[in-house]
Amino acid sequence: MEPIFIEWLNLAIRWVHMITGIAWIGASFYFVWLENNLNRASPREGLSGDLWAIHGGGIYHLEKYKLAPPKMPDDLHWFKWEAYFTWLTGMGLLVVVFYTNADLYLIKPGGDISPLAGVGIGLLALALGWVIYDIACNSFLGKKPALLGVLLYLFLVFAAWLLSLVFSGRGAYIHVGAIMGTIMVGNVFFVIMPGQRSLVNAIEKNLEPDPVLPAKALLRSRHNNYLTLPVLFIMISNHFPSTYGSEYNWLILAALAALSVMVRHYFNTRHGSQKYAWTLPTAALGMVCLAYVSIPDRASPVAPTAHSHSHGADVPAVSFQKVASIIRERCTVCHAAAPTHPSFASAPAGVMLDTPEQMKNDVDRIVAQSVTTQIMPLGNLTQMTEEERDIVGAWAAAGAPIN
Repeated sequence: MEPIFIEWLNLAIRWVHMITGIAWIGASFYFVWLENNLNRASPREGLSGDLWAIHGGGIYHLEKYKLAPPKMPDDLHWFKWEAYFTWLTGMGLLVVVFYTNADLYLIKPGGDISPLAGVGIGLLALALGWVIYDIACNSFLGKKPALLGVLLYLFLVFAAWLLSLVFSGRGAYIHVGAIMGTIMVGNVFFVIMPGQRSLVNAIEKNLEPDPVLPAKALLRSRHNNYLTLPVLFIMISNHFPSTYGSEYNWLILAALAALSVMVRHYFNTRHGSQKYAWTLPTAALGMVCLAYVSIPDRASPVAPTAHSHSHGADVPAVSFQKVASIIRERCTVCHAAAPTHPSFASAPAGVMLDTPEQMKNDVDRIVAQSVTTQIMPLGNLTQMTEEERDIVGAWAAAGAPIN
């Protein structure tokens, strides 16, 4: 298929994924907020609480029944398609971006597994993630939500570490996110929706609803709510190579997930008290610490940017002709006005390195991607050597001269 069609397919699926994801996450945030802010003081008979709200120029009165009203309403709104389409479009992106270009985006550079094996490992990880999680929830741990939450977090951290051994940083991150997304949509499809159908069917048949199923659905809904912020980070993580490109990318992901869960917990509990207000400054401090520890090794003779050194100070001279030759051979296969790699119709991220001026203007990005994190070339498809990376880094440290 022509690269231009792949690019537009990527765009279409990603756009729908974003739209449906906003709808799903927005609904999750809203209903958790609603549950947390119900007025439960002396509720009307049959209710567990109610809430008054104003929005868009109107006043709303919402009531929650302990189980259900005596008679079901004619119009009952369900929330499921947002979840299903978010997962389906996410899987579509996984296939279009990572599975059809497994050698570029999925497999760890220098890895000894085939693209087909990588795809198989990825799909197996998604299936096992759901099965292990579901078994844990249906065990005695389902009655110990705090312990279950901690074990779920540790399981996802273990998955991130394991996947980082065989996948590129981006590939490992996106699969951890896909495991989370599969758990979330599995909760909707296998637990939350059946529980709601059971409730509605019991009412329609004048039977006493089983309170166990709604309780299970509420637990799974809580899990989905806490997983949303880590998933959102993973969705945008490919823009930040200092996270997935780090040697300790799985630890950075684990830390970011923990910080985001802390923030989510504060917003989930602030209606009752402010005892978790400390999580916000702690998360901010944690982000600063992560930025610090992700700085490249200061002992390295290669500076990370061209603007942090004076021209030529204590830096060996490097011929620009040699640097330009390396960049043209290793980088402009993709980063050119007319890429020669069959997977690209245009230069990724609009970065073109055809001329000396373009190379100098993008020197910081070149160093960050090919020297510091070494995530470029993608999958090291052009076989850029360590010596060549050092040469480019030394040229950058000398001020990136092109004369």
